Amino acid sequence: MIRQPIVVTIGHIDHGKTTLLDKIRKTAVQRKEVGGITQAIGATEIPTQIVKDICGSLLEKLNIKITIPGLLFIDTPGHEAFTAIRKRGSSIADLAVLVIDINEGFQAQTDESIRILKEFKTPFLIAATKIDKLEGWIRNENECFLESFKKQPEWVVQNFDKKFYELVGQLSERGFDSERFDRITDFKKTVAIVPCSGITGEGVPELLMTLAGLAQSFLKEELEISKGIGKGSILEVKEVKGLGKTIDVILYDGEIKRGDWLIVGGKEPVVTKIKALLKPYPLREIRVEKKFENIDHVPAAAGVKIAAPNLDEVIAGSPIATVHDEKQIEEIKKELQTGIEEIEFERTGDGIILKADNLGSLEALISTFKERVPVIKAEIGNVLRKDVIEIEAVKDPLRKAIIAFNVDIDEIAEKDAKDRSIKIIQSNIIYKLIENFDDFIKQQKEKIKLEKLETITFPGKIKILAGHTFHVSNPAIVGVEVLDGKIKSGYKLQKNGKEIGVIKSIQSESKTLTEADRGDKVAVSIDGPIVGRHIREGDELATVITQKDIAVLKELNMKEEIELAREILGH
Repeated sequence: MIRQPIVVTIGHIDHGKTTLLDKIRKTAVQRKEVGGITQAIGATEIPTQIVKDICGSLLEKLNIKITIPGLLFIDTPGHEAFTAIRKRGSSIADLAVLVIDINEGFQAQTDESIRILKEFKTPFLIAATKIDKLEGWIRNENECFLESFKKQPEWVVQNFDKKFYELVGQLSERGFDSERFDRITDFKKTVAIVPCSGITGEGVPELLMTLAGLAQSFLKEELEISKGIGKGSILEVKEVKGLGKTIDVILYDGEIKRGDWLIVGGKEPVVTKIKALLKPYPLREIRVEKKFENIDHVPAAAGVKIAAPNLDEVIAGSPIATVHDEKQIEEIKKELQTGIEEIEFERTGDGIILKADNLGSLEALISTFKERVPVIKAEIGNVLRKDVIEIEAVKDPLRKAIIAFNVDIDEIAEKDAKDRSIKIIQSNIIYKLIENFDDFIKQQKEKIKLEKLETITFPGKIKILAGHTFHVSNPAIVGVEVLDGKIKSGYKLQKNGKEIGVIKSIQSESKTLTEADRGDKVAVSIDGPIVGRHIREGDELATVITQKDIAVLKELNMKEEIELAREILGH
């Protein structure tokens, strides 16, 4: 038996991933997503007949016969298709559609997507979206790209070609040969680019046709279904009226029958019997659908809802398997346990804490953050007081943070965190967590810098102005100009390398200042010297600098200040 290929959409935020699928299934899933960004894994089955209907006469023109049973699209925030729903050591995805806005080209998360595709060795094509946004583009609703392209003015065609080959160049820089899908002679060596629009539907027929063609030509062995054991991954755990706890599953191999034994992987594997199998109707999205078809049997690949007893402790993202024979249960439990252990990561005594709502999200967080910063703990569940106490023990201020994805913060934990100045970064959008964490790091570095600068004396040079002696001694009060650097109250002053006194206060226009910078003209009172004996009008004085002060300036890479400090010290 040949199953339908599992296709994932991946790419930069707002480049049109969900909009493309919406156009195909004529739904508005995107409107139900937080911030217009896909946050939970969804599955949509596109049967062969729908593919044929959308492609229309294009298949006849190109003499293509579709033999696969359809396409199963997984719509994800990005990492989850490759971490949450996976086989041991690899992604369940057979093909990927890397979505790139033709007007914007490669962005940060496009490169991250390429890295993931390389890591999992997933074949992919490019959907060059938003062609309808090109200047002057004449929209032709739901037409093939090739037909619509013929109707564009010459200057629009030229503008398209410019943008298109900029994208080809960006792919070349990253080690990929690519070309427009209709100009490729060897799809094994060249990445296909399909120009399209999720708004107008232009190019969608070619996108589906190319995906089907690639799957039929190059993935025949991968699409063969094993008989017997069903293998899959849990998308979500949901309470359903009349059924109790249910699990939404992506089945990527084998088959499931009502009455089969269901084994769910975890620290404590769950073994139960399947009570009901529910499938969303074709073109319906499993995350948001409320009506399902009650079935007795489902072969891979499919999105299916499973009802069974004892699913209360089951976690989203866990691997599952189903067997007919009770004797196979123990062997399968061991296999799934190994799969769970692969989620483990290198813990450190000085790192951040990650909290998420399910196993898949947690994997995505680990994958995202472990390259940025060490992780001390990663758990499913709300942020609790014990997390705050644990992170407080972390010494490095750049790691004193709790990252909370799609979970709540316990009221006591929130108060404790505030009292102890612990940062909790909370969001239900993964990339927002990354941005906010990067902002936290910047703020912490600036805070550390300011705290270190408070412990040292800045290099500074002043000149006593002629005719500006206001008090000769105890303290000496003189008018000065700051020639370079800065001076502060409490700084020691020197003349020709010899310490002569301490700045008691700084004033300007009857206002007391804490410091004065280069170019400022101020009155300073100095404890120690006598004007006319130790210091005179026209003298240049400097702050007293130590090697410790210079070491801090070097650590903070303050080049101008280091140069002035060396000048003051005479080397």
